[in-house]
Amino acid sequence: MKLTVRTSGFRELDAALKQFKKSTAKGVMRRALKAAAQPMADLGSSLAPRGDTETLAPSVTAGAKLSKRQKAMHRKMFRSDKASVEMFVGAGPLSSAHNQEFGNINHGAQPFMRPAWDREAKPTLARLGDEMGKEIDKTAKRVPARAAKLQRKDYQL
Repeated sequence: MKLTVRTSGFRELDAALKQFKKSTAKGVMRRALKAAAQPMADLGSSLAPRGDTETLAPSVTAGAKLSKRQKAMHRKMFRSDKASVEMFVGAGPLSSAHNQEFGNINHGAQPFMRPAWDREAKPTLARLGDEMGKEIDKTAKRVPARAAKLQRKDYQL
């Protein structure tokens, strides 16, 4: 299945991000990505099958960190990718997570992240644009204030 998505306004957001230092721009993008992706993680968590241990649903999150194994697999898949900021949505490093999602020889699939993706992919992109706009505005106000504060500190020393 092929998914085609059209976006608008991201070129302007990219131009607005260029007014900041690289590290500041990355922080803006991380915060916006996390805020935009969190509803998808919440939906995936609510759709996760409940069992005896109740560990799968709380492990579904949106974040930038991966387990050791997930990092290794990600590096293999995207070795040449030079993406500056990434955010991941899904279950934590539980051995049962992929078995629940895709099934195995002993039990059928009980997908929870794919339905969350199907429902939230386009709304997440729309939220991302809004969140990036908000974060850029907040950061644009904060950066000069922080610079002035640092300048006052240097002057007092």
